[in-house]
Amino acid sequence: MANRRAIWLLLALLLASALYLAWGLRQPYGFILSLRGTRLAALALVGASVGAATVVFQTIVGNRLLTPGIVGVDAMFVLIQTTLILTLGGIGYTALPALPKFLIEAGCLAGAAMILFGAVLRAGAADMTRLVLTGVILGILLRGLTGFMQRILDPSEFAIAQASSVASFNAIDPVQLAIAAPLFAVALVFCLRLAPVLDVAALGRTHARALGVDHDRLVLLALALVASLVAISTALAGPITFLGLLAASLGGAMLPNWRHALLIPVAALTGALILVAGQFVFERLLGLQSTLAVIVEFLGGLVFLALVLKRRPI
Repeated sequence: MANRRAIWLLLALLLASALYLAWGLRQPYGFILSLRGTRLAALALVGASVGAATVVFQTIVGNRLLTPGIVGVDAMFVLIQTTLILTLGGIGYTALPALPKFLIEAGCLAGAAMILFGAVLRAGAADMTRLVLTGVILGILLRGLTGFMQRILDPSEFAIAQASSVASFNAIDPVQLAIAAPLFAVALVFCLRLAPVLDVAALGRTHARALGVDHDRLVLLALALVASLVAISTALAGPITFLGLLAASLGGAMLPNWRHALLIPVAALTGALILVAGQFVFERLLGLQSTLAVIVEFLGGLVFLALVLKRRPI
């Protein structure tokens, strides 16, 4: 009963936050509703993608303090943007067609993540610590390379690179959204189908193998889904590092147990609610004086510190 109440509460809050579609609406109504509707769908999709991916990732690595961004996906996205600007120039970058750009970025991010997972886990999925440490080091390396490349850009191109490396929902392309939505739906369905096996995997590799679960195969499949979800959300709007931790922690706190059949949708709804409600606060209460990503990162950082200081996950 408590599980159902949590889901219905999140749905009700999400629908209430979506009322910003009609907040202060004025002519031309159709044009404004179209822009707000696209933004609302992108907010919900990105939040749900990151929330679901984080829950699966935390279960596989066995740590409730980590997020998929730890493997360097965010740093890879910024490097791709900087490379495109350095190669094509600022004008050429802004003239890139939206759909090919999205597909290239999502493909590169997912491919790079899977190459990392395959290279590190080629001898088996037992050493998850090595995966996490490799991801951290790779992220530092990519950020250093990105910083070097940005130093040789002219000021106008550097400003474009800085703007493109921060998550933004102000200019979501409807075509990109139309491609991202079905990809997200397919990945989420696969995550939910893995939920019973993830419950067993949460007991640890030894116990999971003793109960008949092919743990190594499960890890590779789960990480492929995580890479897909993170690549879709990052290519669509940009990186938000602490969103997943915030969604997974708050979603887990609302449930009396860690059954993934409930935890995954609750974390997805929580992530969507955080972004939709945050966008409402950003637009109406802060008057567009800050960015939504900054607000989410600030709150996520506070949650991370709270989890570390408590010495146990929520």
